[in-house]
Amino acid sequence: MINNKKIVVVLPAYNASETLKKTYEEIPFDIVDDVILTDDHSSDETFLRANEIGIRNVIRHEMNKGYGGNQKTCYNKALEIDADIVVMLHPDYQYTPKLIHSMCYLIANDVYPVVLGSRILGKGALKGGMPRYKYFFNRVLTLTQNILMNQKLSEYHTGYRAFSSEVLKTIDFNNFSDNFVFDNQFLALTTFHNFDIAEITCPTLYSKESSSISFRRSVVYGIGVINTSLRFFIARHLKIKTGVFKN
Repeated sequence: MINNKKIVVVLPAYNASETLKKTYEEIPFDIVDDVILTDDHSSDETFLRANEIGIRNVIRHEMNKGYGGNQKTCYNKALEIDADIVVMLHPDYQYTPKLIHSMCYLIANDVYPVVLGSRILGKGALKGGMPRYKYFFNRVLTLTQNILMNQKLSEYHTGYRAFSSEVLKTIDFNNFSDNFVFDNQFLALTTFHNFDIAEITCPTLYSKESSSISFRRSVVYGIGVINTSLRFFIARHLKIKTGVFKN
């Protein structure tokens, strides 16, 4: 806890058996009160490994629900166990758990309600092995999103995020996509509801175990990102209700 605020780390997992233990062991349990892992019907031993490690809240989907569907389960469970601060961390060790302190203190001290770990601030992305084509499209998409959403974020595509429970209770995330565009829909509604967002520099590590999507799915994701940003632009300027973001 920090300032009597319960901190819960959620791990949306898919085929993360090789990196889960290393990720879990670096979580700072001097402030983290609980961990939730949702196994999205992995084909490896993620579920078994999570139980061996001793994670108390382990949920296994009977069928694959997708990246967004996985996060929905994580956040609903976090709210169920009365989390005040929720940190979403990929268990593939692409992002270091050592930043959880910094992210949570910003929220616990009521400085920001949302904190993103950015791979783009500094030189963490390319230095950590991000493929150059992904870096290029990250920059193009982020520029487009900043223009349409009137923001100045360094990236919208990080898998390392922390939220106050107020944000999760305000945003109807259960109506978002079950796919990768979930993250961008979440940030669109975050800004729509005028929650301020902080970013901190995050080193990253790309390895063969890191989660990734194919080029075709990347294109589909990019189209979904632009669509979400356009919906935000229309909703903001025409003052349409937030249902415009629902899928």
